[in-house]
Amino acid sequence: MTGGITRRRLFAAAAVGGGALTAGGWAVAGGALTSGQPGLLLRSRAPLPRPYEVPLPVPSRLAPVSTSGAADVYELTQRPARLRILPGLETDAWTYDGTFPGPTIVSRSGRRTVVRHRNELPRPTVVHLHGGHTPYGSDGYPTALLLPRNSTAGTAGAAGMAGMPGMSGAGDAQDTAAGQRTYTYPMEQRAATLWYHDHRMGFTGPNVWHGLAGFHLVHDDEEEALPLPAGERDIPMLIADRSFAADGSFQYPALDAGQRTAGVTDRYMDGVLGDVVLVNGAPWPVLETQRLRYRLRLLNGSNARRYRLALDPAPPGGGALLQIGGDGGLLERPLAHDTLDIAPAERFDVVVDFARYRPGTRVRLVNRLGSGGTATVMRFDVSGARPPADDSRVPDRLSTIPAPRADRAAATRTFRFQRRAGSGWTINGRPYEPGRPLATVRLGTTEVWRFVTDFHHPVHLHLNHFQVTARNGRSPGPYDAGWKDTVDLRPAESVEIVTRFTDYPGRFLLHCHNLEHEDMGMMADFVTE
Repeated sequence: MTGGITRRRLFAAAAVGGGALTAGGWAVAGGALTSGQPGLLLRSRAPLPRPYEVPLPVPSRLAPVSTSGAADVYELTQRPARLRILPGLETDAWTYDGTFPGPTIVSRSGRRTVVRHRNELPRPTVVHLHGGHTPYGSDGYPTALLLPRNSTAGTAGAAGMAGMPGMSGAGDAQDTAAGQRTYTYPMEQRAATLWYHDHRMGFTGPNVWHGLAGFHLVHDDEEEALPLPAGERDIPMLIADRSFAADGSFQYPALDAGQRTAGVTDRYMDGVLGDVVLVNGAPWPVLETQRLRYRLRLLNGSNARRYRLALDPAPPGGGALLQIGGDGGLLERPLAHDTLDIAPAERFDVVVDFARYRPGTRVRLVNRLGSGGTATVMRFDVSGARPPADDSRVPDRLSTIPAPRADRAAATRTFRFQRRAGSGWTINGRPYEPGRPLATVRLGTTEVWRFVTDFHHPVHLHLNHFQVTARNGRSPGPYDAGWKDTVDLRPAESVEIVTRFTDYPGRFLLHCHNLEHEDMGMMADFVTE
């Protein structure tokens, strides 16, 4: 390598235990050399469409089958479907209710949501409500398998469990269900943009890549009292890169498409990058907007790709992306960004005021970390028609967020996210083993956790949201504000978070949300009691 790896960089890389070095913003690990990205590009073999030829789809809202008592009850069927994504071709997908993304579930803070999932896919699945403050039995523990209909725990539970470090087979599974499983979410949490996705041990990457993801929105009185854009101008946007085979099917470099052996081929161990950017399942779509404010709920639903989002052209005066919320809901105050870095699983709620553009302007949402087709995401076409009066605004103060007291922490723990020769991706030097916790936490206590990395790792914590208190011993970064459940770490970086563990005893997870890293061992249990 050239370009002068500094002594400081070398020291930082050595301090986290090796496995990757950085030079000039480039990450080196596992033989892949990428700029600002983990992983390796998997090029499509199918003819790709021209950008901006299809309208942006908005996922449908799922209607409850029952609203009696204190709960809203929903039903979802996980099933194969043939989707029209590329022109003239059909894509075989694994879906929730036949669409990608799946239908959006909308909950009310403080009102219990019950979701019954039926599995009509050919493989076991697990459902995780990402960002949900959820009891252990409904959190989507990776061995809590929902088996295909007409399966039994004795025959289907072990498929794909053996052959991985620390994954000994069906004996590690808990609460295996055949055909149908009910997930109960108390929703004792504030308004936020959540999402649900597959979380099966060893196969989260291919299952999400093939379509198992959807939005779950939570509303509350505090948020609804604010004059933010609403209705048709409140748009969830799942951004995900994918690659396509010649016949239009999703292309993924799995070791075994039959899901008997987990993982991807060696070249893609750092992560799988697609060359087509989908927004709500459509390639490089376009949305016609009025000259009004819009709320965009941005979710990075990619397996490994990071995005640096910006509007091109930028509006006069800059600050085009006005952040009002993150993973865990509203910020205290809005933050104006010219660019927005978003790692896998992170969510950013932003308001864009299209009245700042001249009528007829075509505004691209671009990705400054991309190249070729991945350098652009979608386009907004600003209408030339005279808009109605805008009844929305963004107040200077959005919410009050009490900070957990780091100075009263009951414990400080360090978790090292590293690649180990012969072990794959590890936390504290060990690949994932269900039932072997790296931490035991007392409910009602506050802890400081320090994450240290050798490579790009978006770190996700189940059960409770957290606040970032430091990066590399200094102030948090520009995208760390508010309550978070996923934090993006660059190579040879450390982040400190503080959180208070509440309500629910049991086994929960800490893991990398680069799904290839997760599938190959970069998870850990922690126990609350």
